[in-house]
Amino acid sequence: MNEKNINKPHRRHANFSLKERLNFIALGGLGEIGKNMYVLEYKNEMIVIDCGLKFPDSDLPGIDYIVPDISYLEANKNKILAIIITHGHEDHTGALPYVMPKIDAPIYATKLTIGLIKNKFLEDCPECSPDFNEIRAGEIIEIGSFRIRFIAVAHSIPDCVALSIETPLGRIIHTGDFKLDSTPVDGRMTDYGAFAEEGDKGILLLCSDSTNAEKKGFTQSEKIISLTLENLFRNYKSRRIIVSSFATNIHRIQQVADAASKFNRKIAFMGRSMIRNVELSRDLGYLKIDPKILIQIEDIWRYPNNQLVIMTTGSQGEPFSGLVTMSKGENKLITLGEHDVVFLLASIIPGNEKLVYGTINRLFETGCEVVYERDKNIHVSGHASSEELKIILNLVRPQYFIPVHGEYRHMIRHSQLAQEVGMNARNIFILSNGEVLTFTRGNFPKRREHVQSGAVLVDGNAVSGIKSEIMKERREISEDGILMIGVAIDDRGNLLSPVAIETQGVFIADDIHEVYNELYAAAENAIKEFAGSRVNIDSLKKNIKSKIRDVLRKRNSSFAVVMPVISVKRPGYYYDNSDYEKEFF
Repeated sequence: MNEKNINKPHRRHANFSLKERLNFIALGGLGEIGKNMYVLEYKNEMIVIDCGLKFPDSDLPGIDYIVPDISYLEANKNKILAIIITHGHEDHTGALPYVMPKIDAPIYATKLTIGLIKNKFLEDCPECSPDFNEIRAGEIIEIGSFRIRFIAVAHSIPDCVALSIETPLGRIIHTGDFKLDSTPVDGRMTDYGAFAEEGDKGILLLCSDSTNAEKKGFTQSEKIISLTLENLFRNYKSRRIIVSSFATNIHRIQQVADAASKFNRKIAFMGRSMIRNVELSRDLGYLKIDPKILIQIEDIWRYPNNQLVIMTTGSQGEPFSGLVTMSKGENKLITLGEHDVVFLLASIIPGNEKLVYGTINRLFETGCEVVYERDKNIHVSGHASSEELKIILNLVRPQYFIPVHGEYRHMIRHSQLAQEVGMNARNIFILSNGEVLTFTRGNFPKRREHVQSGAVLVDGNAVSGIKSEIMKERREISEDGILMIGVAIDDRGNLLSPVAIETQGVFIADDIHEVYNELYAAAENAIKEFAGSRVNIDSLKKNIKSKIRDVLRKRNSSFAVVMPVISVKRPGYYYDNSDYEKEFF
């Protein structure tokens, strides 16, 4: 093992008058899949483990990503010594471009993980230049009061590590995402010996991946995909092959490239993230593809269908991905038909079912064949199943245990597995995001008050704590439509021009002309009640909304969002007092 001392005195804030106390806090990753972020806090020092995002479901229209609320970290940013990343998947790295502009802390990760993060910054936060520190499995480094050993683990992406963190109050193991794959694609197995060595030293706390805690037995080896691909390539030898997978699943990309080479096919990659990750992984030596089989996507027309493999993104039905544009007939380079077969080499992330199955249906409509998750051995999980989780528990033998990285049912099942191998239920903690578990010397851990946690919604390039009222408005508009009323009045509340009404998505069951006449009359009556005196705009809006809603509910039970836009002409100038900086008329 290599050992480094990376104490940074200018970042340390030791205060020995403080009571000796070690806090574990999850700001994301508990009771959910994704958004992983965990904090260890000792006196005036903090380290953060992972910084991930998760994908929204249909209840969050217009939202692209969900990242952790880091209010607690912002309030304590002078204490943060490091952000340590266990591997390169976006549920562990994806929030970094939104977090790093607010927190100045060095990032520690393996070579491939750093490369993938840099690609992410180029795309989402090009102005950021974090301080990256490369680490390797087997190394030990010291950061403030924390002494960290990096342990190799197998997963569905290369260069993953677990962490053994020695603190003044005891040793903590955080597994990250892992499985006990005996035949990994890159030959890099989970280091059983390191886990056993750390277990022999005594483990205060184990935090372990709960994703597959409900699954019996052992997770299959990634190598099974190679056999599946060979059979599929053989069965569809006369067709053009389209493969969709995560852009970060380097093992899967390697297996597809190997199959293409074996069956004398050329391979082209599509999608910015896919192309960037392939180039990065080849440059760093994690991906080995014979240059003779690589072609540019623009050159696929030069080759017959039975000599082509095209690998693209879109396995989760992402709206602008290569596979989705193909399914809609909107891709400029590829038109699908009976000469094509599509392999979806990924499981469906919870919440994405509608998008994925919608894409599959459209693919079938183009006439192509689709091989997807329901087919045997088309996808293998990167997470440990129940027997593997029990092996880690037995190797580590922790005093206390926190199941992490999973929905509530996964965490409960994982806690039951721990009891099956002999742990006392009293020593197992099912926590929620933001809850503080405090360790003090010689005492039983205590649950303390919550710190602020939750979700920050990313909408396009806008990153903010979008309030629940905004999401409620979006849902209402998507379900019932919107009715906008344009009103121009003078400073005494008198109408200057006829009321204008526009609707989008509003269903009117009765005679539409009759209903519109009632709507105009209701709006004008609401305005007349305020005429002749200085107008309170907010009160006028409420009055208009009330009377318009009465008409809609009476005539066709509509619950459309009603939005008055009021312009007021003051003596000598024109003043727009609406909530919108645009003209309605």
